[in-house]
Amino acid sequence: MMGAEARLPDWLIWPLLVVLGVAIGAYGTMIGAGGGFVLVPALLLIYPDDPPERVASISLAVVFFNALSGTVAYARQRRIDYLAGNAFALATLPGAVAGAFAVRFFARGSFDAVFALVLALASATLLVRLPLPIVERRRRQGEVTRQITDAAGDTYAYSYNLIQGLAVSLVVGFMSSLLGIGGGIIHVPAMILLLRFPAHLATATSHYVLMWSALAGTAVHLAGGHLDGGYGRVAAISVGVLAGAQIGARLSQRLRTEVLRKLLSLALLAVAMRLMLKAFGV
Repeated sequence: MMGAEARLPDWLIWPLLVVLGVAIGAYGTMIGAGGGFVLVPALLLIYPDDPPERVASISLAVVFFNALSGTVAYARQRRIDYLAGNAFALATLPGAVAGAFAVRFFARGSFDAVFALVLALASATLLVRLPLPIVERRRRQGEVTRQITDAAGDTYAYSYNLIQGLAVSLVVGFMSSLLGIGGGIIHVPAMILLLRFPAHLATATSHYVLMWSALAGTAVHLAGGHLDGGYGRVAAISVGVLAGAQIGARLSQRLRTEVLRKLLSLALLAVAMRLMLKAFGV
């Protein structure tokens, strides 16, 4: 097979995958995105001959273990809105199943191009905080008011539109399973900008939702045999993300959100440009 395994001995590639998992787990958990948005481009570049369904299934399985570990950490910090999380998780399930079935119909070039567009859109959303008129004009129907106090004693009072949240979650479930990114990179900006969640609760609640949607998508990939040939990579990277997620959850309380938002946006844009060029054979 072409890629890193063809150039590096096994004794070196497997530890590197573990280190990659630690980095993905820490960074993905800090922003509530699961890390699939970093892992998928890495797998696309390291294993250029792998079919899209294998890349997506490996990434989604790793995202599940990352989200599981991060959810445990965020639960201890009492930063998860379980009322919203359970509703949004249920809404992602139909989309996650549909996305896992749809991935087989994408050619590799189309897969790269679609993922690049998703990353570019996420980058613009994070970098340019444009006003969203739909938020200001939303109707009171479906409005939910919440107040949560975390383990550090900080109290968050906020409200969100449940109907909008369910619609966003359905789309997130489909895209996450289709692209293997977990969906947090779409869900977190939507929860903050559209649903008006506090940033710290949005990252934690998104991670909780991510755990369930990634589990559903991974189960479909397993049933379809998409993970065949990728179990070793899932195990190696997941060892790293389990530890990295705990680190990321702790760091998320200390880092400035605005700095992290800008760094993430630039990184997403760079990866999007690289994948778009690759999709067009440049």
